Amino acid sequence: MSKAIRWLSLIVLGLFASSYALAEETATLQPQQWQTIQEHAIPGDIPEIRGMPTQPELLMPASIPQQADESLLGYLGATDTIAFALFASLFGVTALFIVFVVVNGVSKLDHGFSGKLIKRWSGLSVSVHWLGAIPCILLILTGLVLGGGRFYFEPGMNAGSWSALVGLSSSLHELMAFPFILGYVLMVLMWAPKQFPASYDLKWFAVLGGYINFGKKQHPDAGFANAGEKLWFWVFALFGGVMVVSGLAMMFPETYGVTKNTANLMLVLHIASTVIISAFSVVHIFMATVMSEGGMSNMTSGYCDENWAKQHHNLWFADLKKAGKV
Repeated sequence: MSKAIRWLSLIVLGLFASSYALAEETATLQPQQWQTIQEHAIPGDIPEIRGMPTQPELLMPASIPQQADESLLGYLGATDTIAFALFASLFGVTALFIVFVVVNGVSKLDHGFSGKLIKRWSGLSVSVHWLGAIPCILLILTGLVLGGGRFYFEPGMNAGSWSALVGLSSSLHELMAFPFILGYVLMVLMWAPKQFPASYDLKWFAVLGGYINFGKKQHPDAGFANAGEKLWFWVFALFGGVMVVSGLAMMFPETYGVTKNTANLMLVLHIASTVIISAFSVVHIFMATVMSEGGMSNMTSGYCDENWAKQHHNLWFADLKKAGKV
């Protein structure tokens, strides 16, 4: 196992372990003490015997949790803003990309398809990608219903349909969390070694990968992963980790000793990470399926066309050619 994988293993394990550190002390009552009771007989048609402790004591909690954080409650109280941010991160970014494609066009292969295929991803990598991608999409969609559906979906639905949709979304959201976590961990550990920044990445960003086709076409240098793919990977690694930790803390509050303040903080972090991941996911999907001709085959078959490799990942192709693999 390489140093990079060991290093990232520690980071991922640290993300899970950090949820324990976020746990706050909860209130626990002191043990009840037996006290002597002074009995008093009360005459009447039905005689009664009443008693009071001879030394009454008010038992206080051993520790008192802190008061609710008003700033966190303020963020969570802005439900209309949260709903707008969630929907804009998905549908707003999608609309912007559609306009961009209509105005700018897509990145075509300069010399068309060569018909010669190059293996880019192993079967295991393709499987791991979809193991994380499909649950991620479902988590985003169900999260939209739970986080903002009452503003955008409920008004157009009857009470029964809305209740059924919320119930289905809640169950599916929790169910999909586990395959997503597994896919997330595997992707981070398996792919990190090829995602570290390089000096030529700055030039890639300077021309936005050459995808803007106004004027002369440009194809900046890129290795196995270009600068945009590297950015997406590290955003996913960071904010995906925040989503995993915050989600587990909210799903299993007793296991992690989560208090109300911690739960509120986890929810704020979960929502913020969702907005970021959703927006980047839209960009990632558009780049793979629409913007880059021939790009989708990478994660369906694991192979890419030779001309696609030359145009979009020229340094990686040069390394393959030097090693006699093409």
